[in-house]
Amino acid sequence: MYVALQDGDSDQINIAIDGPAGAGKSTVARMVAGHLGYVYIDTGAMYRAVTLSAQRLSITAEQDARLSDLLPALRIRLEPGERGQSIFVNDEDVTGLIRSREVTRQVSYFAASGVVREVLSTMQRELALQKGVVMDGRDIGTHVLPDAELKIFLTASVQERALRRFKELPSDQGVSLEQLEGEIAERDRLDEQRDISPLIQARDAIELDSSDMSIDEVVAAIVKLSRTKLAEAK
Repeated sequence: MYVALQDGDSDQINIAIDGPAGAGKSTVARMVAGHLGYVYIDTGAMYRAVTLSAQRLSITAEQDARLSDLLPALRIRLEPGERGQSIFVNDEDVTGLIRSREVTRQVSYFAASGVVREVLSTMQRELALQKGVVMDGRDIGTHVLPDAELKIFLTASVQERALRRFKELPSDQGVSLEQLEGEIAERDRLDEQRDISPLIQARDAIELDSSDMSIDEVVAAIVKLSRTKLAEAK
């Protein structure tokens, strides 16, 4: 995996943003990174890329041996651009494909795989060594970057998260709001109850409930907290 990182800077910290599906982590993390001049690392996209690749080969999340053979052959690249971050697997642009409902419904199972998590978590830690990274996921503050200077647990009600997803879907998808609520609630259950790196709030994380907040308000709050943490670290 290759991600362009700036040189280390003593005036930078690492920021971990965790939370359930649909809480707006990726959008918020990307915007926070832009405000601070940091590098945004979308760990969810990495798990989705593995999920898509496995699905194409009819590999299930329980087939550890086949996953162990697949992972070394995958070259995952996160490439920033004017329209946001693009995701490439072996030089194929899969940015849109990894957001399909088929991948969304299965990614939690692959994220629960110890084989997958070991490989991707190692990559993610290496990317954060130089500081100045904003990383979002479900176990960043508890497992991947437990020493991150700022940890945020971003959440929202199931109903609000489902509504956000519903508004993003094309009108011809034929998916009801109630169906999305059920899928998100089930994904929460899977993420919270998995044996390996479950979704839990780190003890030193700051919880932000975005149910009644705009994206800009959430971003402003995290940027303010990051500047406070940086001042405290000096």
